Amino acid sequence: MGKVYLTGAGPGDLELITVKALRLVREADIIIYDRLANPDILKEAKSGCEFVYVGKEDSHHTLPQEEINEVIYQAALKHERVVRLKGGDPFVFGRGGEEGIYLHQRGIAFEIIPGITSAISVPAYAGIPVTHRGVTASFRVVTGHESDKGESQIPWENFKTDDTIVFLMGLHRLKKITAKLIEIGKPKNHPIAVISRGTTPEEKTVVGTLEDIYAKAKDLPTPALIIVGEVVKLREELSWFES
Repeated sequence: MGKVYLTGAGPGDLELITVKALRLVREADIIIYDRLANPDILKEAKSGCEFVYVGKEDSHHTLPQEEINEVIYQAALKHERVVRLKGGDPFVFGRGGEEGIYLHQRGIAFEIIPGITSAISVPAYAGIPVTHRGVTASFRVVTGHESDKGESQIPWENFKTDDTIVFLMGLHRLKKITAKLIEIGKPKNHPIAVISRGTTPEEKTVVGTLEDIYAKAKDLPTPALIIVGEVVKLREELSWFES
């Protein structure tokens, strides 16, 4: 049996992949990769490496997560080095924990290779620090991909504070997110930004308020990140990448 490396590929910019992740990509016998991992990373693989795409988009999954788990397991039965390449970090809404547990229960050795999460890197490329002295001392990272079915697991009432809030994968729920934040007491003119395809040459940032951001940003391409808080105003002086 082989070993599985649950590997974070970073947010998109090829140079933001870690040295360790790049080494494993180059040594891999098989790479099982998702939609958010920059496909150019695969060019670093050795000759003869096998590639398996298991990407997910909103309302369209190549395979459900349960089947992806099994694909990884079966790969470990056949190959010595299995790289499961995931955009961002495996443990930040990356389902890496589920995949690790599945492998553990079947006696497969695995290792977690952390990646630079889009939650901090994408705002940084857009010139928005998630924390800033005198503005906010903390930030929250929240899934924007929560299903509308059943009771929400997001603690909305806790968002009344001045924390920066980062929503990952939430563009399709932008209208509901802003409405909920206004409902719990956030001012309608509270700053918010949507960053599309962050850290890539196609990056585009739209800034607005909770009241008008949906009309401004609803047609942006995915993947997109939503960031809420007074730190958004700092973009006026800190924007560097898009300019």
